[in-house]
Amino acid sequence: MKTLTRVFNFSSGPAVLPLPVLEKAQKDLLSLPGVGMSILEVSHRSKVFEDILEETEATIRDLAGIPENYRVLFLQGGASLQFSMVPMNLLANGATADYLVTGVWATKAAEEARKIGNVHVAATTKAEQFSRIPRVEEIVLTPGAAYVHMTSNNTIYGTEWKDLPDIGDLLLVSDTSSDMFSRPIDVQRHALIYAGAQKNLGPAGVTLVIIREDLLARSPASLPAMLSYAVHAENRSRYNTPPVFAIYLMGMVVKWIQSQGGLAPMAKANEDKAARLYAEIDRSGFYRGTAQRDSRSMMNVTFRLPSEDLEKEFVQKAAEAGLDGLKGHRSVGGIRASIYNAFPESGIDALTAFMREFERRRG
Repeated sequence: MKTLTRVFNFSSGPAVLPLPVLEKAQKDLLSLPGVGMSILEVSHRSKVFEDILEETEATIRDLAGIPENYRVLFLQGGASLQFSMVPMNLLANGATADYLVTGVWATKAAEEARKIGNVHVAATTKAEQFSRIPRVEEIVLTPGAAYVHMTSNNTIYGTEWKDLPDIGDLLLVSDTSSDMFSRPIDVQRHALIYAGAQKNLGPAGVTLVIIREDLLARSPASLPAMLSYAVHAENRSRYNTPPVFAIYLMGMVVKWIQSQGGLAPMAKANEDKAARLYAEIDRSGFYRGTAQRDSRSMMNVTFRLPSEDLEKEFVQKAAEAGLDGLKGHRSVGGIRASIYNAFPESGIDALTAFMREFERRRG
């Protein structure tokens, strides 16, 4: 009999999940305790799923300190659908939405919004290959903008916002797909938060949306029902069949985060993991970080080697050593180590040891 061996998964998403969550899902897959059927077979209208949905929402509210005047929605289509839903629901005719463009996904969000209405790029670091987050003085906002959209963490370029931008009384919309619940989040500073689950929250297939309740009135009645926040809120995320299994797993993931002490201890653990990896990158000059130091991401650590040939060899040899998913995004190349909440400290030890040995042999 072959022994099941798990590699260290550095993929940017779908990404590593907490091992206790996977073990419980495996144990309960054939039959949920006291139910007699798999979660894959449970009706989305059943009391069983209603309880799962309510408990998942309650845990999320507790973790993030979500006020009562915000609604929590579980939708489909990933963050990419939110690129369209946000302007469809919040960008009225004649109004302008401001976008802080800090990478590929922020660019795509702005491009989708342009199909709906007026878009103003309030700040961008494209000229510097998105190697940093814009400085405060570089942000030029539109007076009376419908909203200001940001991407909190940039998976491809390895940068993140350390602090929320100061936008005054304007509405802040944030795509937090790749760093949601990696650290505390001030929900009340936001009008709307969305996150595809497949990095820090669960498997692919469900998108978390947190929206201030008064904004539901902005959803035009002319919108198709599946694209309306108001419709999804009215039907408590069950206007159509939701991704039952993905929500079930998300519920277990957020409980796991809770069991680690919540978002503040999670942030400390993530900071420690990232610091150890960045220290190895900066140690000798053989490796070169691509993000400017004050913008470096805790979730996605990006770096280069002296040549592309060495990078290809590095990725190949790392995979052979059980370090998977280290190839950088196809648009930028290089190396990318995604070290989300569930990524273990032992994986950092394994990667830094591999980096030292690879440098010794090939440096």
